[in-house]
Amino acid sequence: MSQETDPTRTTSPLDWSEDGQPRSRLYGDVYFSTEDGLAETRAVFLEGCGLPGAWAGRRRFVVGELGFGTGLNIAALLDLWRRARPAGGQLHIFSIEAHPIAAEEAARALGRWPEIAEAAGPLVANWAGRARGFHRVELPELGAILDLAVMDVGQALARWDGAADAWFLDGFSPALNPAMWSEEILRLVAARSAPGARAATFTVAGAVRRGLAGAGFAVDKRPGFGRKRERLEARLPGEPAPASPVRRVAIVGAGIAGAAAARAVRALGAEAVVVEAVGPGAGGSGNPAGLVTPRLDAGLGAPAELFARAFGRAVELFEAAPGAVVARGVLQLVQSPRDEARFAKIAASDLFEPGALALLDGAGAAERLGEAAPAALAQETALAVAPARILQAWTGPTIGGEVAALRPAGEGWALLDASGAELARADAVILAAGLATARLAPGLPLAAVRGQASWAEGVEAPAAAAWGGYVLPTPGGVLFGATHDREDEGTEVREADHARNLETLAAALPGLATRLAGHRLDGRASIRATTPDRLPVAGRGPADGVFLLTGFGSRGFSLAPLLAEHVAAEALGAPSPLPRDLAELVAPERFARRAARRERA
Repeated sequence: MSQETDPTRTTSPLDWSEDGQPRSRLYGDVYFSTEDGLAETRAVFLEGCGLPGAWAGRRRFVVGELGFGTGLNIAALLDLWRRARPAGGQLHIFSIEAHPIAAEEAARALGRWPEIAEAAGPLVANWAGRARGFHRVELPELGAILDLAVMDVGQALARWDGAADAWFLDGFSPALNPAMWSEEILRLVAARSAPGARAATFTVAGAVRRGLAGAGFAVDKRPGFGRKRERLEARLPGEPAPASPVRRVAIVGAGIAGAAAARAVRALGAEAVVVEAVGPGAGGSGNPAGLVTPRLDAGLGAPAELFARAFGRAVELFEAAPGAVVARGVLQLVQSPRDEARFAKIAASDLFEPGALALLDGAGAAERLGEAAPAALAQETALAVAPARILQAWTGPTIGGEVAALRPAGEGWALLDASGAELARADAVILAAGLATARLAPGLPLAAVRGQASWAEGVEAPAAAAWGGYVLPTPGGVLFGATHDREDEGTEVREADHARNLETLAAALPGLATRLAGHRLDGRASIRATTPDRLPVAGRGPADGVFLLTGFGSRGFSLAPLLAEHVAAEALGAPSPLPRDLAELVAPERFARRAARRERA
């Protein structure tokens, strides 16, 4: 659905009645009870799912919801979790909303209940975006994570990889929104439920009762709230599965992939230790500045969604890292006659937040760059970042040494150096060492691409821009480049490559290239790990408890934060922020599957 055809991207789906009650423009229904929405939520959903008793003694508890709306149910849930959280417990919430409202509207709706402000405040302050896809919201002060799926309910349920212990079924009424309550949807709810899961809803409509029963739930009527005589509670047979035994994760590599993995593991409540052969940022993550931009894919399919959501998550996390952002906004310069139409299609898509992308004519681009320029796609939320600040904020405890082998050790793994000495021991391992990952995961088809960047101090940088080459500000000057040489693993700085980078810069921004004449150029060469399909590798590795996170090419800072959260979730048995189909795009086993298909053909 494009931006032009989806009015909720520019017009709120919410309206306010004369007495200040939020109502849906699309369904003509109230978002919550006009008598007391909070009391209704507590009675119907929290008590209906047996909370807080159902999570007693649980290390991780997962709640699913159909119909996020104003966030009232989740704010009430977070408030209860805040007050009755089991020791060391982690709450994971998956909610679905096809027509999200703005944070300001949520603040107004929830502001009538100051008694839940300690939970509602962080929820509103970290309000999810409106772009199509899964949005992760971390609430560390509450020990909770929310994944909000902005899409159709059936699509969201089919793509989620989690298993809920409790469900809040809170779509608009079955009469006004029957698609939310269909047999197909309720079967998907059951399929995404853990053994013993409970579900609760305000409606007792016959179709809903029959749908839940047909999906395998035992269904009971209970006294309703307010003027509603009855409500439903439902439960699947079985008992919750034991919690994942993984509590400590060793991460090999201290570049952006390893640092992002360490941050993600800790966000899920586990211990992370990083093992690094040289030092943080010694590989491809060590330049003084880096670009965070999406790959621009006019196909708007699954790969485009992967890159858009990864970019959005990276921006959110870097904005929160102290001192990480050097500059905001990146221009993608038009290089061919087809680019303007391609950029316009991408800018109009619902994969990005409204206003995140805009087309500029040549005059507009020139004004930002300080010299004549072609038309450009202004990526307003894109960033130039300081890699060292990000690695410092995220990496955490580090053990020095080169991992030469992994050896099973009890229920986990020992990491050994070349002499056989043990460097670390953990329940699970994430291999995030760039090209070196292939030494510990034989058969992984990684290829080397050498890239040398150049920079100069004391030169005023224009707006960041990309066109095949790129330029961006550093904390003290300007960085540009970079070379792209396959099957070259040399890391020495070459004067000839400085000259190549200047030529690339002069082709797009000759004025800046002239200003750089006579300035001393510093530089750095690093080796990027790439894959045959130009997609990263993130997921389960060659043995149980071993996971891979590599193959980012030149887009590590844009891709690693989200994919690290996916890998950490797989390692710790938590729901992933990555939809199932996108996880398959980056799964390490995809190469073996393709090889097997070729052999059968």
